[in-house]
Formats: sequence, structure tokens, C-alpha cells
Amino acid sequence: MKPIKTNMIFLCLGMLLFFSSCVEDDDYNAPQFMETPPEIEGNIISLASLAGVLAQNDSLFTFEATNNFAEAYVVSNDEGGNFFRELIVQDKPEAPTYGIAVQVDLSPLFTKYNFGRKVYIKLDGLTLGQREGSEPRLGMVDGSTIGKIPESFVEEHIIRDTITAQVVATQKQLSELVFTDANTYVELTDVQFSGIYFLNNTSTTYASETQDEFNGERSLESCVSSAELIFSTSTFSDFKGLSLPPGSGSLKGIVTRDFLGEFFTFYINSPADVVMLGERCDPLVFSCGIAATPAAMEFITIDFEDQNTNNPLSIPGWTNYIESGSEAWEAFLDNGTNQSLGISARAGSFNSGDVTNVSWLITPVIPIEANSKVTLEFKTSNSFSDESVLQVLYSVDWDGTEEGVSAANWASILDAEIVQDDQFFADWVSSGLVDMSCFEGDGYIAFRYIGSGAEASDGTYELDDILISVE
Repeated sequence: MKPIKTNMIFLCLGMLLFFSSCVEDDDYNAPQFMETPPEIEGNIISLASLAGVLAQNDSLFTFEATNNFAEAYVVSNDEGGNFFRELIVQDKPEAPTYGIAVQVDLSPLFTKYNFGRKVYIKLDGLTLGQREGSEPRLGMVDGSTIGKIPESFVEEHIIRDTITAQVVATQKQLSELVFTDANTYVELTDVQFSGIYFLNNTSTTYASETQDEFNGERSLESCVSSAELIFSTSTFSDFKGLSLPPGSGSLKGIVTRDFLGEFFTFYINSPADVVMLGERCDPLVFSCGIAATPAAMEFITIDFEDQNTNNPLSIPGWTNYIESGSEAWEAFLDNGTNQSLGISARAGSFNSGDVTNVSWLITPVIPIEANSKVTLEFKTSNSFSDESVLQVLYSVDWDGTEEGVSAANWASILDAEIVQDDQFFADWVSSGLVDMSCFEGDGYIAFRYIGSGAEASDGTYELDDILISVE
């Protein structure tokens, strides 16, 4: 029996050596699968060429027998839940000129169409369209609208390449946004959330407040201009319960338009794309409240009746200054549906062609220090003001020259009511009886108009019956 035992020992040792040679503890390598680029059997075109197709067609356009594939890069990411069954793509990973929202009946998308992924979109069978003023969309026709590409057709129409590009966000100020920025990846700089979300040492969430239904909509404001924008977060997002950052800084995301195409909105992929660690840039304000009665003596009263209509205002002691653009404050007379109050003043940039238009109308110095009571009254109206802005400001350090206007510190007169865009255009709105008695020092009141020749911000504001009283 001894030889048998010896043979068994050698057999066991041999099997041990065999297995130890097949498996190394730390050097085992998983099989590597090489992804190959797709073979596109058709014409590869720029995504930006779809802009021309839209311009040539007033209604929905369905691609047929073109054999065209649009090259694009994914800039949305639905991993955090802020996008759902929608893929945002743009024509280039850097400095894009065009973007589009592709409607797909598939979720999640990030596992296959990740951020930066290059794709080819097979256009035949898809329909292109957009609502008036809103961003373009691509999908399958559903009656008179753009429907979602069915899940079974997604891979046929959205072909994934092997390339994941480094997407570089286009840096923009809020005031620099234009319609072609829609559906592109943008970094908004020098911005903060409105101070109303941080009152009484509290902080509002992204989208978990009681009034938030489908989206939490928050006001995002510029630190360098009067521009504002609606920041939207889905109530289905993973980060809806996080608090908004209280500081100023920048954030990266997708520029969109609201449902009716009236204004810009903004969606982020992740809260990691929000960097707001700077100090807040809240504007200076003057506020003494509303006075019960006007001051006893009229100091300045202006009704513009002595001005030449359709000409720039020319009032002794006042400054009518164009900071940028071509449009000054002018006198006008209108007896139609948009009636003036006799001769009134107006500022606007309709058909101006100006990239920006900033016009100032500034009073003579107001003697705050020599009086115990000072009050201000005026009336405003608007003609489709849209995204243009009228501000009422006060400065104690303006040197009285046009050159010094931009260098001076101007603070908002908080209690003065100004007509809103949704106010009926024929109405005139009273400012209220604004108390200026607590303002710190003699200074100047300015009516500043901000607009542009762009359709979204080429509105008009009207002004009349300015009365400043002292006692």
C-alpha cells in the first residue's frame, strides 16, 4: 500500500501547482472589450444646419429620404433627476453655435449617452419644430406636436460614438444671453440667488417648498447688471431638498426658454456645478418707507409739457445721458390707445439695433440735508417692456458730469413703485408717496432705462408728473 500513498501525495502536489499557476492573487486581468466607432452609412452634417431647416418651415418638418446624420455632443445628464426623457445636445464640445432638445421615451439616458458623448442623430423619420420664441426640439411627430422617440427606436436614431469629449462651458453674463444660447452648455458668471430666499437667517431649497409643484423656480440675478433669470429645478431631482447657496459666484448648466418662449430659464445637471462661495453683491438701497403726506413745498415739478415731441428731453439742470446705445429719453404725445399724459417722457430701444441701450435721466441735486422732510412722486407706464428695465436710483457721490455717471455709486430707491411688464400698457402707475427724508446726504435721482434692440428686451417705458417736495 505504500506505493499507492506515495502516488496520491504526488497527485495532490501536482494539482496544487496547476491551480496556483493559473490564478495569480493580484495580477488577474478582466477581459478587455474594445468599443469600435460606428460606421455611418450616410451624410454626416452639422447639427447647426437644422437652424436653416427651421427658418424655412413655419410648422413641423419631418425628414424623409435625406440619409443625413447630424453630429452632436451630449450636454445634459439625467443621473441627478433634473432631466427626464430628454437629451440636450449641441453641435460642438466648445464654442457651440446651436443646440437642440431631443425627445426620447427612455430613462435613464446617462448610462449610454453620458455627458460629452459624441453621437450621430439619424434624421430620417424624425420631426423638427419649435414653439414661437421657444427652443427647437427634435423627436417623432405626434399630431401637431413633437413627441418622444419610442424606446425601441432610440438606438437606431441616436448612435453613440466611442468618443467622450471634454465639454467646455461658454462663459456668459446674464445680460449677454441670446436666443441661440438655448440648449447649449453655459457657465453663468457673477450671479447670485435673490436675497428673498435668505431672509431671517433661513435658506430656501432648490425645489422642496410647499408651492413647488413640477419645478422649483428661483430668481437668479446678476452682480454686474440688472439682468435676472429663472433658475429651475425639477421636484423629482435628487437634490431638490438641498438649500440654495447664499453667496455669489458662477454655475454651469443648460440655457432653456420657458414654455411660452417669453424668457430664459436655466437647468443644472448637478449641484456640484454651482460654485457660489463669494460675498453677496446685493445692491445698495435707500428706503424710508411711504410718507403719509407730501412735504409742504414743491421743489421740482416736471410734466414735460414744454418739451418738443419726438426729440431728446432738454430740461435746464437735468442730465439726459446715453451710456450705451443710441436711444435717449425723449418727449412724446399719443392720443390713441396708449395715451400719454399730455406730453410725456419715454425711453425705449425698439428697432434700435443696439446690442445694449442704457439711458439716464438725472435730476438736479436734491437738498436732503437742509430739510427735515423730502418726498418724491411720479408716474410710469410701459409699452411691452418685456425684459427691458426701468430703475429709480439715488447717488450722493455723482460729480455732475456725464463722464462721472458710470463711476458714481447708485442705489435703488426701494419704496418707489414702477410699472410692471404684465401691467396693461395703457395704465399709468403711481410711484406712491416716497419718503426720502432719511437718505444720507444731498444727491441726485436718476431714472435709468436698460434694454437692447433684441426682440426680448426692446420695450418702452413712459414717465410723467415728477414732483419732489421739501419742508
